[in-house]
Amino acid sequence: MTKFNRIHLVVLDSVGIGAAPDANNFVNAGVPDGAADTLGHISKAVGLDVPNMAKLGLGNIPRETPLKTVPAESNPTGYATKLEEVSLGKDTMTGHWEIMGLNITEPFDTFWNGFPEEIITKIEEFSGRKVIREANKPYSGTAVIDDFGPRQMETGELIIYTSADPVLQIAAHEDIIPLDELYRICEYARSITLERPALLGRIIARPYVGEPGNFTRTANRRDLAVSPFAPTVLDKLNEAGIDTYAVGKINDIFNGAGINNDMGHNKSNSHGIDNLIKAMKSEDFKEGFSFTNLVDFDALYGHRRDPHGYRDCLHEFDKRLPEIMAAMREDDLLLITADHGNDPTYAGTDHTREYIPLLAYSPSFKGSGLIPVGNFADISATIADNFGVETAMIGKSFLDQLV
Repeated sequence: MTKFNRIHLVVLDSVGIGAAPDANNFVNAGVPDGAADTLGHISKAVGLDVPNMAKLGLGNIPRETPLKTVPAESNPTGYATKLEEVSLGKDTMTGHWEIMGLNITEPFDTFWNGFPEEIITKIEEFSGRKVIREANKPYSGTAVIDDFGPRQMETGELIIYTSADPVLQIAAHEDIIPLDELYRICEYARSITLERPALLGRIIARPYVGEPGNFTRTANRRDLAVSPFAPTVLDKLNEAGIDTYAVGKINDIFNGAGINNDMGHNKSNSHGIDNLIKAMKSEDFKEGFSFTNLVDFDALYGHRRDPHGYRDCLHEFDKRLPEIMAAMREDDLLLITADHGNDPTYAGTDHTREYIPLLAYSPSFKGSGLIPVGNFADISATIADNFGVETAMIGKSFLDQLV
């Protein structure tokens, strides 16, 4: 018999809670990550008002210095801790795959100086379109279309760029390069980036519309990911006939593996929360696991080094947290976590190697408090333990501590 009939895991993309012990082994624009602290620096620099997460115990999570504007609760309503990453990486796929029980010992490839000429030339030959060489580097997704969108509208060239993640992104105006053509080019790019020296986690189609000075990315984004290299707890649940719901880019991150209900991409964090609540209220979702990614923290504010926007995004989530909790059933469990850090006050525009927070809440809880510090994969081990399936490669369950 399961302890919780349904478990809902929400990943606040990039909301780290302080440098990991090995953070100095990872660099950001030449600066070691050892002083990074996403939540701590946002709280210190621009203030943070998240009473609902604070009530669950966010301010109780052990830190060298307390979160400045998030007080500890003397009587929290949930359980809290922080989790350390084992895998060698600090990107989206590494974080999510480890959360689901995998240990990534060889990181994906990243291209801080742009993609090699061999890859660019192959894409040109396949597509019959030239690539704008000046865009071939790490770039903000909105800035790159502002800078090169007008040129693309005139010439039909491809905008290919990367980011801090191991991704190749192709931006295309929908009126200039039709979606079917863009997707076909991305599928080819996926086929030539499946092994080193260009093993990429994802190829991303980034369609947009509008006129120069007023371009807007559309919801027709498509991510082409590699499949996990070993079964995850998602696979174990699916094989056992247990419902697994994906909200946001989760389906893309796992290339559909282990997911039997996809709620689709999020247009925004708020839209993602709407989709999560829709799944939670579904009469068909009687037992199982939902997995949600809310990416705006990372994509809109972390990479753009905007602490004010990041803070406001956290405030928006916190205000909607009671809606999520109201959609829970008595025997539901809610887990709130992250996948890496992205300190908006730090050097460069890369992710930061940090602990991630973990908040746990259920209407059925009789107790509350702190869980010992563990690893990312402990989340999936706990989910596996609850539903009576095997764990994946790594992870230790904390299910017996949730009472």
